[in-house]
Amino acid sequence: MPNPFSESVGDDREDIKLVGQAQAGDREALERLILRHQAWIYNIAVRMVFQPQDAEEVTQEVLVKAVTRLSTFQGESKFRTWLYRIASNHVLNMRRRGAEAGNYTFPAYAAAINGTPDAELPDPKSVPVDVPMLVEETKLACTAGMLLCLDRKQRLIFTLGEIIGVSDTVGSDILEMTAANFRQCLARARRDLYQFMNNQCSLVNASNPCRCPKKTKGFIDGGHVDPNRLLFATGHFQRIKEVAFETAREIDDLADRSYAAIYREHPFLEPTDQAEWLRRILNQPEVRTALHLN
Repeated sequence: MPNPFSESVGDDREDIKLVGQAQAGDREALERLILRHQAWIYNIAVRMVFQPQDAEEVTQEVLVKAVTRLSTFQGESKFRTWLYRIASNHVLNMRRRGAEAGNYTFPAYAAAINGTPDAELPDPKSVPVDVPMLVEETKLACTAGMLLCLDRKQRLIFTLGEIIGVSDTVGSDILEMTAANFRQCLARARRDLYQFMNNQCSLVNASNPCRCPKKTKGFIDGGHVDPNRLLFATGHFQRIKEVAFETAREIDDLADRSYAAIYREHPFLEPTDQAEWLRRILNQPEVRTALHLN
């Protein structure tokens, strides 16, 4: 899968070639262009809104905006910067939806986790998937939920700068701020999240009593994990660190980086039925009219 945040000149040249063909009405080139970026936008959206179905909706909104404005792209910046600026503006200004609309503050989240009773793991015969998969789903859901305690701008900057690992230059270009401001915002987000996890999560600080296996049954009983419909622990997948390896960054303002490693171990999620996504996007009247698709 091509990495849109790679500094490779060849990657940008491929984007520019496809943009030119798409602007001329080449539907196949437009499909290829969308597929180069669709999953990355989706993975940013998941970390902004939590629920994959909400993230699919957000991703399609971003892509429709980008495609209908494609005729305005003149190559004055990298296509990557142009596209992800549209995505960033959209997720920062969209209406609140789904899980994001809940009461997600660090104190409230800690109270909710601590209020979930510890329990033994469910009987393997009583659940439709392997119990270790349920524990993994609990870990992923819980740590993904922690991101919602950051405000939107912090969450987006943390996703770009720490999870995906884009450079300060790329991040500042996308968000239209200085590189120094990007670093400062990222440092604040990292500090806030680290402080919470260091005080709450045993994955970061082993002296904390909260353990994913002990909370799994409580998460199931509370409706936060559905054994019949796992959102994150989908079995075979690539991890963020494997897909975004070219953009890995090291920032040494915190001695303990274990909390950051947790998020780079999260799955790089693939949207469901990408072909159907493409059909829905490309068949929208505003898209067909904007690009005069053949």
